Amino acid sequence: MREIIPDQLPLVPVPVKHPIGSELGAVSQVLDAHPEACEWVHADLVRGLRRPELGREGLSGEQVLRTSMWQRYFDLTYEELSFDLADSASAQTFCRIALGEETSASALQRGHAKVRPETWEAINRLLVQTAHEEGIEPGRRARIDSTAVETNIHHPTDSSLLVDCIRVVARLLGRAQDFVRVPFTDHTERARRRGLGISNARGVEKKLPLYRDLLKVTERTVRAGMRAAEALDGLKPRSAAEAQEVAELASELRTYLGRTKQVVDQTRRRVLEGETVPATQKIVSIFEPHSDIIRKDNRNTVYGHKVFLSVGEELITDCLLPSGNPADATLATEMVRRQEEVFGSLPRDVALDGGFASSNNLAAIKGLDVKNVAFAKRRGLEVADMVDSPRRYRSLRNFRAGIEKFIGFLKHTLGLARCIWRGLQGFKRYAWSAIVAANVIAIARHRLAT
Repeated sequence: MREIIPDQLPLVPVPVKHPIGSELGAVSQVLDAHPEACEWVHADLVRGLRRPELGREGLSGEQVLRTSMWQRYFDLTYEELSFDLADSASAQTFCRIALGEETSASALQRGHAKVRPETWEAINRLLVQTAHEEGIEPGRRARIDSTAVETNIHHPTDSSLLVDCIRVVARLLGRAQDFVRVPFTDHTERARRRGLGISNARGVEKKLPLYRDLLKVTERTVRAGMRAAEALDGLKPRSAAEAQEVAELASELRTYLGRTKQVVDQTRRRVLEGETVPATQKIVSIFEPHSDIIRKDNRNTVYGHKVFLSVGEELITDCLLPSGNPADATLATEMVRRQEEVFGSLPRDVALDGGFASSNNLAAIKGLDVKNVAFAKRRGLEVADMVDSPRRYRSLRNFRAGIEKFIGFLKHTLGLARCIWRGLQGFKRYAWSAIVAANVIAIARHRLAT
């Protein structure tokens, strides 16, 4: 009979009978089958510690690995992940978190940040090898493509970058006043007004006076910052803690002063002198200076990094994260060669996007004893030179098109459309952890389907 108010709730959690619960159970079994992955993560967690057996007990290697997979599976922020682990019995069971165990957002973030990109890559290769042994990923065919992933920055303009520089340096100068007395004027509000005026002004003639004033106050702020950095260097700290704080403040101040000078230089060259500044000489964010400028087929511009992916029948077998904005054609042979490192042998058939197509790449890949090489766009190449039959070419071209499904899954389900972790190493960790999550899920779904 249906009750108005239950007399007592069950003390033991009831197993979740739901498709998502079944899938998470299969994912958990995949992770349980590879305890060495937890050992690799643990090695990163204690790296650099003189006596890792001492101190407060933190998250284990297994907990860091599993919380990362849970976060990717549901595309959560750290605050949402922390709440899940405190509130959800399913999350606690999957992540091996004891009831009442502290899992704050900051503790989770620190744990994930210690796992190196190389560790995630090693875990991914371990998963691919397992799938290869089980027949899930035969390794006979590979498809290769690239995609652009944004870094977590606002749209860069010369004026907005200058405003960022003044705001950050002025804040650091305010902190420096606790240790040294360096007179300076906080031009943050003035800079914001000039930046707003530039964004609303129409025509170069109206913008130029605003830019000149913005550059003038930026240079004043830089000079004050340099005086503060010199004063901090000459300071005699009263304790070891103060010495460390002063050194870190001086280092941070010099870092942002260097980036500010670069922004001033590119703004003068582009706006005042009318020079076209090459993309390799530009900085598009003072917070994520590693961000590259990636032009996509004259359609739009992405500020982030190019990610090159190799995908087999079921799994993402490899990933390459080069610096800059290299043309696809320059990395075709390397991407194919790396497949031998993953499987121990080269694939029989390789399908690549049209951007990789060139006669040199075709000859080089064929020289690696790859039987069939198909580019999505031939670009003057003959089908007979690429594959053994027109039917094979159509099959491989259709096979390559399926890589878009994997890219879409990474971006729209696992959060790889925009990297929210800081720094170049953070970007690489973010990308590799998403790839590992995608492959763990793929293996789990394949096992459930068979």
